[in-house]
Amino acid sequence: MLGNWMLRSNVWRKNEMPDVLKFSLTVLAVAGCWRPTSWTSLFRNIMYNAYTLLVVLTLYIFAITQVMELILNADDADTFGDALFNVIISLLACYKTIVLRKNHESIIMIINNLTEMPFKPLDLNENMIREKFNKRITSNTLYYLVLVLITASYMILLSLFTDFKNGTLLYKAWIPFDYSISSQFYLVYVHQMMTLIFIGLVHPTCDSFICGLLLHICCQIEILEYRLSNIVNAQGSLRDCVRHHIRIFEYSYMVNEKFARIVPSEFIMITVVMCYSLIHMALTSSTIVSYVQNAMVIACTLAPIFYYCWFGNEVKLKSLQLSDNIYNIEWTILNNNIKKGLLMIMNRATIPIEFTSANILSMNLESFVMVLRTSYSLFNVLVNSQK
Repeated sequence: MLGNWMLRSNVWRKNEMPDVLKFSLTVLAVAGCWRPTSWTSLFRNIMYNAYTLLVVLTLYIFAITQVMELILNADDADTFGDALFNVIISLLACYKTIVLRKNHESIIMIINNLTEMPFKPLDLNENMIREKFNKRITSNTLYYLVLVLITASYMILLSLFTDFKNGTLLYKAWIPFDYSISSQFYLVYVHQMMTLIFIGLVHPTCDSFICGLLLHICCQIEILEYRLSNIVNAQGSLRDCVRHHIRIFEYSYMVNEKFARIVPSEFIMITVVMCYSLIHMALTSSTIVSYVQNAMVIACTLAPIFYYCWFGNEVKLKSLQLSDNIYNIEWTILNNNIKKGLLMIMNRATIPIEFTSANILSMNLESFVMVLRTSYSLFNVLVNSQK
């Protein structure tokens, strides 16, 4: 019975969603960034493509209204900052959606690799290792998604009780028609509300999915350590372990190559948005309600770059720890050929697996601190210039 269950859990049929990253792919589908692999019929393809088009057009139209507001009506710092902030987060969400939809087949290949040899678990202990990381990925996705959706809900409710009653839009925007008419005002207001919801779905789901792939690389390193420890009991093949180690490096390179275009834009967005949010909090006389909203926006802004840097740093440390973990096994009882093979793996493991942003900035905790320092430095320069 156990063998049948393991066989079913490790096989990804063409029209089924894999067990790995299942929750992340589900929320990604809700955000319009991932067409479920089970939707193979022409009608479902058309329906989901129409839904993705709705998300993209909603974000693009909102960005256009903010760009025009920036050009025509941004006569003070607050209006300019609000419009610039809205343009950045909406265009970045649209960019993420397009990149993920464009790389649909590549993502299928990346996930499919995790269900095939040498990545798929071979026994109960390896299944437990993967299940541990799957639970962690699900928890991280939930935490991030809940944070962003609570912030979006707070902003919408605050606007409904203030702006909506006064006939004011959720965001100042250039609208090419007179929206003082009630029906047209409702249309524009609903559009801005939908934009905020889509932004709150796209950003956390996309970022959590990429970080989930990073965690699965950590999972594979831990499975490799387990297989190397079994060599002592003559239950594993060193040749398979060497091949597994090489495939982990190849897989890491492929993931970094496919999603390296998203991370640089994320770093730039964080720096700009952080400066704006800090200046807005420092220079405007706001109520406690506005301060809470700004604090929540800053938390949502820091979350993606923190996730990337934290899990990128974890992959780096995990890959470097492989040498120490190999040294701690009972290698003295092994024959010379196996010792030489283990030494080759240890030498290769001295070069860490590092994820980079456009091959320039490494995704680790040092980079996260650098982003914070850069944002704070720009904040000080802008504040002093206004004084």
